[in-house]
Amino acid sequence: MTLRTGFTEGEVCWTDLQTSDVEAAKAFYAAVFGWRFEDRPTPDGRSYAQAFLGDDLVTVIAPQNPHQLAAGAQPQWNVYFAAPDAGELAENLVHAGGTLEFGPEAVADTGVMVFFAPPGGGTTGAWQAGSHFGTARGGEAGALTWAELLTPEPQSAVGFFQHVFGHGVTEYPQDDGGKYSTLMVDGVEVAGIAAVPADAEDTLKPGWQVYFGVPSAAVAVAAAVAAGGTVLIEADDAEEAGTIATLADPQGGVFSVLEV
Repeated sequence: MTLRTGFTEGEVCWTDLQTSDVEAAKAFYAAVFGWRFEDRPTPDGRSYAQAFLGDDLVTVIAPQNPHQLAAGAQPQWNVYFAAPDAGELAENLVHAGGTLEFGPEAVADTGVMVFFAPPGGGTTGAWQAGSHFGTARGGEAGALTWAELLTPEPQSAVGFFQHVFGHGVTEYPQDDGGKYSTLMVDGVEVAGIAAVPADAEDTLKPGWQVYFGVPSAAVAVAAAVAAGGTVLIEADDAEEAGTIATLADPQGGVFSVLEV
């Protein structure tokens, strides 16, 4: 078990799900990961759900806003990078070729959020910690273990994150002649960037993919299917990464499981 009490700039510190049906999503993810939930009110009178492993907060399931619901937007897992100053990041990201999409906006006393997109797209969050620093656990069953950006412009995206967060980069050659790049903080890999795989263009769209740890990918897939989910990519051994499967929850939120 890896307990966290804070995050360094440029680390992936948090993820959350925006969905069309919070109650249905709670039932699904409880079946797959064993999360327990505590409901909290939103400013507009609805509610969101904090997800816990034991007593430790690991993520949030929140309702889509009225504009997203009216537009029929697909539920989405969001990824957030730790940022010491969300306002400064919002001002500077355009100089690196990024696009500001939302914020900065304070979320009560919990922190300040910004949403932006690197070159090539892929909505990305940044979080300036207040009383909430991010996920309390990582790299284990039921917790976030990895995040990667699939993009049509991987090299431009890599350069963007280097400029904005000062990430180091490691590149791994791929069988198709491309590269898989990892963003690094203090010598530790924190996220990946790659082109959308040609053999997965019908199932995976550009944007962030989130990976949650499981003891057994096969068991997690079976639980997801029994709870109404869909298998997008069957469980497969991804060399050094381990066994991975990609799934969609009943509302359409896409995520992956990774054996840990």
